[in-house]
Parts: sequence; C-alpha cells; structure tokens
Amino acid sequence: MEQGKSTVRSVERALDLLLCFTLKPSWAMTELAGHVGLHKSTVHRMLATLEEKGFIERDQITERYQLGLKVWELSSNLAPESDQSTMWQKEMERLRDQLGETVSIYVRSGVERIRIQSVQSHEPVRRVAPVGARFPLYAGASSKVLIAFASPLEQHEIWEHPSWQLREGNNMETYESELLEVMEQGYAVSFEERESGVAAISVPIFDRDCGVIAALAVSGPSSRLTMESMKDFAPILQGSAKRMSMMARL
Repeated sequence: MEQGKSTVRSVERALDLLLCFTLKPSWAMTELAGHVGLHKSTVHRMLATLEEKGFIERDQITERYQLGLKVWELSSNLAPESDQSTMWQKEMERLRDQLGETVSIYVRSGVERIRIQSVQSHEPVRRVAPVGARFPLYAGASSKVLIAFASPLEQHEIWEHPSWQLREGNNMETYESELLEVMEQGYAVSFEERESGVAAISVPIFDRDCGVIAALAVSGPSSRLTMESMKDFAPILQGSAKRMSMMARL
C-alpha cells in the first residue's frame, strides 16, 4: 500500500513539473524546484526521466528546460472538440478561401518556431506548408509576431541564446524598432526574408491572459503577395485571429 501511494505521489510530482510550463515556456531547474517545493536532486531525477521520454527538452547551452515534441504528439491525438488546431481548422479554411493563399499556424519552441497546422492554397503555384516543419526565429513574419508579443523575460532568453548571436545582420537596435512597429500595427510582414520568391503576413493569437500562444500566417508567392496586398489582408487576418483567440479561451 505504501509503495502504491509513493508511486502515485511521484506521478503527481512529475505532472506538477509539467504544469509549470503553462505559466511560462522556459525554466531553470532551480526555478522549478522552488516553484513546486521539491529538493533539487528530486527535480533533477524527474526532469531526466521526462527528458528521456521526450516530454521535456533541455537547452545544452543555457541548461533551461522547455516542453518537448512528445507533447505535440499527444495533442495530435486529442478529440477533435478538444484540439485547438482542429477547432481553428474551419476558420483557416475560410481565410484560405477568402484570400486564396496558404494559411499556417506557428508556435514558438525555444529559438525556433514550429508549424502545427496548415491549409494549402488551391492555386497551381502556391506556398507548400508541411505540418511539423521547424524554422529559426530570426526570420519571417511569424517569427516577428512570436517575439514581438512575447514577455520581456522570453525576449531576453532569445537574445541571449548563442544561435541568435550568429544570425545575419545582427543589429538589435534596428530589430527592436521593427518589433515595436509590429506591436503598434498588430501584424508583421516578410518579403523574401527566408526564401526567395515567398512573402508572408502574420498576426498574433492570444490566450485568455492576453499572452501570445500562436501566430496565424498567410504566405504565398511574392508576385501575388505584394506589400500593398498584404497591407489590405491585415484587417482580415486580425479578424480571423480574434475569432481564434476567442475559441482558445472557451
């Protein structure tokens, strides 16, 4: 009986650690230990197990922890009525049909962004957007949105990451000015920043606490998605993102 209780308690403690990531995306081990009220050695063992199973990832440079891809694998098997990306599917299809271009959803994972959902354009020449693809945060409209609307702590962690220091054109003053503009206008655009011939516009999706949880993006050939057309698309995307934010708060 005592052994059974101990096993359940261990599961509860491990789940408490995972639930910490609903508060912020990145934690140091000492922060986690203090938050859940456990000894650092206990937390270290639990984190090692969660990391081995893929539920947690540890940055080899900063030694900070974040959720692993196994969480996304689990979420892909949620019942349709519980999966946010599935709930957003119809809104994404409506947006695709209205604008004629590929629609994607991205979330941040460390200094990368992951495409978790996409609806392909019907155009013969279109932006192909495979789900699960990972991209660096230093380029692209969705990256700007995910950084611009992140918390100051999250932004600091991104700036301090070694991979960020290696990005091309590392002029932080210019970049931070661009992020301020993104926050003021409520959307970001990119024109052949990451791929030649591709343009994109992106807007934030917020949770109930007004924190950014994802970036909604429309992308396509730069011959069709001109700076002028993307500016016209902005209020349409913002309307869709507002409806998707409301779904996330239900």
